[in-house]
Amino acid sequence: MPRPRPSGGNSIPDAVPDGTRIGAQLKAARLAARKTMAEVAEQSGLTKGFVSKLERDLANVSVASLIRLCEALDISVGSLFEASVGEVVRRGARPPINFGGSQVKEYLLTPSGEKRVQAILSDIEPGGGSGDEPYSLPADVEFVFVLAGQLQITVAGEQITLEQGDAFTFPASTQHTFRVAPPAGHAQVLWVFSPALPDTGPDVQQPANRPPRQGTG
Repeated sequence: MPRPRPSGGNSIPDAVPDGTRIGAQLKAARLAARKTMAEVAEQSGLTKGFVSKLERDLANVSVASLIRLCEALDISVGSLFEASVGEVVRRGARPPINFGGSQVKEYLLTPSGEKRVQAILSDIEPGGGSGDEPYSLPADVEFVFVLAGQLQITVAGEQITLEQGDAFTFPASTQHTFRVAPPAGHAQVLWVFSPALPDTGPDVQQPANRPPRQGTG
């Protein structure tokens, strides 16, 4: 009877050979999914101690247990045995997202499954921005870098003007707004959040005229 295949179409080995090191890949996948060892252990039917040993390459795992573990991490088994240097998001393949605001087009730059960090590119027309009333985001840190043009950002009531090449870092949970003044022309801005905003849509404190930021991975 053939073994089932996980998503992604990668074949599953008949056994995980002794000495095959997959601990680093497992740990990286768990951290990317922002899950604790206890959560992964519960979802895969393993013990926390055994998951810990696997991440340190101190134990061997059966194929059946490895399948359950990969399902808990939402990865394919085959990916554990492939060298990976990262994931590319090409310029022409940036997924557009609806992050709220007016006269703003935005694109997700980081892979949709990446939970540790999230980068968004904003093209903002003159007069565009987040709206007049402040909002906050469920992340620890928010970083903004002006690639072109000029951006006015107001954080906790204090307005800061950022010119091309300027960067600003602040707590994402702080109430803030942003806009591009009409005389300044078009602006292009890079936003980075850590950790990434939740898949189900951020718990944003904001008014009705700025819809919840959605589709952010």
